[in-house]
Amino acid sequence: MTQSGQMAAEQADLAAAHRRLLATIDGLTDEAARGDSRLPGWTIGHLLTHVARNADGLIRRFEGAARGEVVDQYAGGEAGRAEEIEAGAGRPAAELVADVRDTAAAAERACAALPDDAWEREGRSAVGKPQSMRRILVGRIREVELHHVDLGLGYEPADWPEEFAQAERDRGLAHMTERVDPRAFLAWLSGRGPAPELPPWP
Repeated sequence: MTQSGQMAAEQADLAAAHRRLLATIDGLTDEAARGDSRLPGWTIGHLLTHVARNADGLIRRFEGAARGEVVDQYAGGEAGRAEEIEAGAGRPAAELVADVRDTAAAAERACAALPDDAWEREGRSAVGKPQSMRRILVGRIREVELHHVDLGLGYEPADWPEEFAQAERDRGLAHMTERVDPRAFLAWLSGRGPAPELPPWP
C-alpha cells in the first residue's frame, strides 16, 4: 500500500473509532458524567475532557506541520494539559459530549487537510518528544480506543477492531524489552513465572 493509501486507511480508522465513541456517550446524563471512570482519580467528565483536549493537540500540531512549523501538543506542556482537564471535567454532560463530537470532527478535518508531503513532519508530544504526523494520527486512534474502554460504559476490549488489536499487540511487544526485564517476560511466556508488573504505557 502506498503511503497516501495507508494514511487514508488510518484516517478512516480514526473516523470509525470516533463514531463508536460518540455512539456510546450519546445521551450521557449529568449523573453519569460525575461518576468514576476506570482511571483512578478521574470521573467520566475528566476522561471526556481529556479526549477532547487530545484532539485539540492533534489539530494544533497538524496545522503547524501544514505551515512547516514544529508545534507543541499542549500549551503549557503537561501542567497545561492537567489544568485544562481539571477545568473542563465538571461541565454538564451535554457540553462534554458536544466538545468530544466537535473536536473529533475538527481533528478529522485537520488530518484530511494535511498535504501528502507533510506526514513525516514532526510535532512535539506533551513531554517534548518529537513525533511524526503519522505517529500522532496512530496515537490518536489509540487514545480514543483505550479511553473508550476506560469510560466503563459498556465498550470493552473484546469490542476493539481486530486490526487495531493486532497492531497494538505488535507495537507493545516491540517495546516490551524497554518496559520489563526480558528474563521475567520470557519466564511468563514460557509458563515458568508470574506475569511481570508493567510500568505505565508509553
